[in-house]
Amino acid sequence: MAKKIFMLLSLVSVVALSSCGSKHEEKEETAKYLVTSPVQQDTLVERKYVCQIHSVKHIELRALEQGYLQKIFVDEGQTVVKGQKMFQIMPNVYQAELSKSKAEAETALIEYKNTKALADKNVVSKNELALAKARLDKARAEVQLASTHLGFTDVRAPFTGIMDHLHVREGSLLEEGELLTTLSDNSKMWVYFNVPEAEYLNYMTNKTSKDKLKVHLQMANGSIFNQVGIVETIEGEFNNETGNIAFRATFPNPNKLLRHGETGNIVVKNKYPNAILIPQKATFEVLDKKYVFVLDKNNEIHQKEITVAEEEVPYLFIVTKGLSKEDKILLDGLRKVKDGQKIHPDYQDPKQVFHSLEVEAE
Repeated sequence: MAKKIFMLLSLVSVVALSSCGSKHEEKEETAKYLVTSPVQQDTLVERKYVCQIHSVKHIELRALEQGYLQKIFVDEGQTVVKGQKMFQIMPNVYQAELSKSKAEAETALIEYKNTKALADKNVVSKNELALAKARLDKARAEVQLASTHLGFTDVRAPFTGIMDHLHVREGSLLEEGELLTTLSDNSKMWVYFNVPEAEYLNYMTNKTSKDKLKVHLQMANGSIFNQVGIVETIEGEFNNETGNIAFRATFPNPNKLLRHGETGNIVVKNKYPNAILIPQKATFEVLDKKYVFVLDKNNEIHQKEITVAEEEVPYLFIVTKGLSKEDKILLDGLRKVKDGQKIHPDYQDPKQVFHSLEVEAE
């Protein structure tokens, strides 16, 4: 009797377990998975590079002669024009040397004239006349040299620009080569930024001889500079430590807003016409390759490899190969399904999906 009761209980348990299992399978079969479609539209992708801003001309003004700094005619931060007098080094010694050289040149001229008169009468040889001419030429050269040294006591602006702070004060004893100030021509600015090797190769491969890369400048306060820059120069060598190469963009600076030494970000905008966009979360990786689950007409999902562009839009991928806008892709539950599995799709409009991704990103 006890044996019959035990068998009956076992039968009931088996029936109960079978019932639970069938309900679980039924629940799995009826589970819904979000499905959407790619969006095809013109897409603009921005890349940013940290940059250094330099004046098109930036030089150091140094004293070419030693002496006392007698007068400063300019002030820090002032705009000076080409040829404007900026510093005066006490010229007394150099003025005296010029006067001495002129006097020696006059003496040499008189000697030459006298020697020439004698040579014309064959009183002295032609060699004597040649020596007198050489002494005259040397004396005149000394005048030019003394005049040049005197001219160095007037320090003038070599071009129109903005001067930096003063390194000396009036009355200072200057040594030859001592730094006075720096001068910057800010009419145009050279902006340097480093580009990785792969992006350099993409640029060089796709560019044409006529079209030059146009870039924008994001300044330190986050605003975009109101002039467009053009990449005109690329350095000749890569940096072996970073794998980057330096680009130089030239920006007009009509309002002199940019100054030498500023920093910012170069913004490069790449256009992708009719780009295929999908959410990043709809992809998964296997051995460094990207895949999505594509839904067929029988509601079965199949794993499909895709190729994406190097540039990434926030929360989106640009698909360059493997998908079309008519495809339907699995949006979530990627780890819960397998290739060839039949699902019950819950289709969502891609615009609604993209909007929700923007909200999540914010």
